[in-house]
Amino acid sequence: MILRDALLNALATIAGTRDFHLHVLSSSPRKHSGLFPYAKPRPRVYLQDILILLSEYASSSSSSLTPSTPQRVLVTAIEANVYNVPSTSCGILYISKVDGTAQGIAPSPTSTLVKALIRFYADPKTRPIHVDTIWVQLFARAQSQYLFPNSAEFEKKKPLSDVMLCKWWRRVFGEVAQGLVSGGSEGTAEEGKIKARLYYVLPGYNKLEAEQSLKLSLTATSSSSSQPQPQWTYGHPYTQTEIPLPCPPNPKGHTGLGHFIPSFDDDPKNRFMDEIALTTDSNSIKSPKKKKPRTVSGGKPNSKARPARDEEAAVEKKKEKEDEEEGEQETSKAQGELDKVTPDEFWERMSFRQECIAGAVTGFFALGVTSNARSVPLVSVPSPLAPQPGQVSPRLVRRVVASLMTGHEFSTTERSVRATQVLEEAIKGLCEGIVSVGETDTAPAKSSALSSSAKRLFLGAENDGDEEESETTAEGDAEALHAEAPRTPPPRRAHLPEVSPNPFPEPVTSLETYHSHIYGTVSVSNPALPPKSSVAGGGENGAGAVQDQPVRVLAVRKKKRKTDS
Repeated sequence: MILRDALLNALATIAGTRDFHLHVLSSSPRKHSGLFPYAKPRPRVYLQDILILLSEYASSSSSSLTPSTPQRVLVTAIEANVYNVPSTSCGILYISKVDGTAQGIAPSPTSTLVKALIRFYADPKTRPIHVDTIWVQLFARAQSQYLFPNSAEFEKKKPLSDVMLCKWWRRVFGEVAQGLVSGGSEGTAEEGKIKARLYYVLPGYNKLEAEQSLKLSLTATSSSSSQPQPQWTYGHPYTQTEIPLPCPPNPKGHTGLGHFIPSFDDDPKNRFMDEIALTTDSNSIKSPKKKKPRTVSGGKPNSKARPARDEEAAVEKKKEKEDEEEGEQETSKAQGELDKVTPDEFWERMSFRQECIAGAVTGFFALGVTSNARSVPLVSVPSPLAPQPGQVSPRLVRRVVASLMTGHEFSTTERSVRATQVLEEAIKGLCEGIVSVGETDTAPAKSSALSSSAKRLFLGAENDGDEEESETTAEGDAEALHAEAPRTPPPRRAHLPEVSPNPFPEPVTSLETYHSHIYGTVSVSNPALPPKSSVAGGGENGAGAVQDQPVRVLAVRKKKRKTDS
């Protein structure tokens, strides 16, 4: 089963009558050296980008469109990264951003889509990468918008608060883990083959404070079920030994902090690791030694002095080479305080970071899933760098993300409809016309099918950096074409080696790839959810009627004074 079909099957269970249109972009693997930049030796890591866009017809109550001309709007977007570490047979699914527009029909499909994505990579039967252990990690930080620009201005969008967002992610992770442990995914947990562990940390809060903030003390004690419950641990997973960690330990010496903490884009752990690594740079960087002046006896060189000078030059050259090798070894060992800081101390110091104590509750969540019995493949496993059917080039995914975050806005339903049309046409045009780029004169019918903005996006993906093409585009569209998605500036890591080129060519997409792996639709016709009043109180005569009664404030009973008779 491919990712698109797994997501569509999950969307088919949502209550109500609606039509979903899904686009799933998964890039081909590429080499990546930034996941464990301070590990010694640095393991080989392969990276994939994932972008999920879900659209449906706009709700009639949220738009001024006539019922005779319904239009689709994007309602949910997910950006994620998949890391593959073959040396430890581990993978990491890092969920970077999740956002919604609140312009669809209730209930929102975001929760269902996120759980289906995590379950697809956590379940060994559907996992597309050949690893025995998968880690799902994310950093929860409440913001009004992530992937849909100006969507916070839409009046019906109610983003979750910081505490509610952490509670939402904890519930999503718990439901996925419970389904795996109880064997809900077609018996994948038979005979104890699946082991899942859950971890979460709210920086600045101890365990009791975190449970009280998320209101978990009552729910934890009231949950009495015969099914096995996932085990939540308040803390980090880097000192446990039940589930293998992605980075292998240092075989020649001390295993420092760089082997435990992975570095992701726009993650506070990444920035804190860089600061720790640069703590003692002044002590580790040394000026090169001065070369001794070459002395030659006599004014003019003669044939007798040449052998002595050549021997002296060889000795100096050998000494310089030894000094360079010694300097490289010192540079490799110079990692600041990373070798001295333990994982427990790292997370304790994270509580004092400005990003974690800036007045809002943030959370780090991790789910580890492993199989006790290593699965022996009956056929040869392909190379981790080999493109699989349905994958696209990483440049195409970056182009669509950049266009989504810089070239459109979702403040109103009308603008969201326009942005949805442009993006969906652009994705289809990229898949259909990527082979025949430059043949627009010979194929006018194909080019006319795209709108002007989608056509510019289509041409910009192939002629990236072409000055002639950028001059012909409009100013606003040109900025959207050549601008990158807004991200935190990457750290300056001069010690990282350059990534060698991929021996496999980038996958060539086609219209068949678009219909068989990228685009899919599903029509849902399920019973609608009951009203909230009936769910909360069970009808007029239930507990819900108590909520309508006025609240009575107890008065303090004063003690009467005894009077002297």
